[in-house]
Amino acid sequence: MSKLEPFVNDFIPYAQKYMKFDRAPTIQYLSDQDNAAKTLGRTAYYDPNSYTVGLYVDGRHPKDVLRSLSHELVHHTQNCRGDLSGPNVAAEEGYAQSNPHMREMEREAYETGNLCFRDWEDARRDYLQENNYFGRRNVMSTKRWKDKELNRLLMEKWGYKSE
Repeated sequence: MSKLEPFVNDFIPYAQKYMKFDRAPTIQYLSDQDNAAKTLGRTAYYDPNSYTVGLYVDGRHPKDVLRSLSHELVHHTQNCRGDLSGPNVAAEEGYAQSNPHMREMEREAYETGNLCFRDWEDARRDYLQENNYFGRRNVMSTKRWKDKELNRLLMEKWGYKSE
């Protein structure tokens, strides 16, 4: 947990700006060995009544836990917008397959959650590399390397060869 928490604390403000939810959720880290032993056990949940995200952490890669957090934060955003209340909302078994409104809520959570996490991850990795977090010398971000390579190729194409 000590390695995960700084990343969670860094990710939540990024996600709030990205997803535009107007109140912070409560985050609970859950330990459940029986659940962890199940191949199809739960990874996370969102409780719209208490604005709580529950993250199961036993036996999981920290990046996977963060990805689950991102997914559940989309549900939190939906709740803040009022999309998780009313007659179309039901959380019975199979709701994501049988309820068109909830199917759309899940689609949005998968799409927006994964894109938000990926954008944060890429930005965070570049920042850590540029600040020598990984203990390597002369580390260049992937974006900077691509920009430099593209510039070199264009200059050559236009007849400006660099030495």
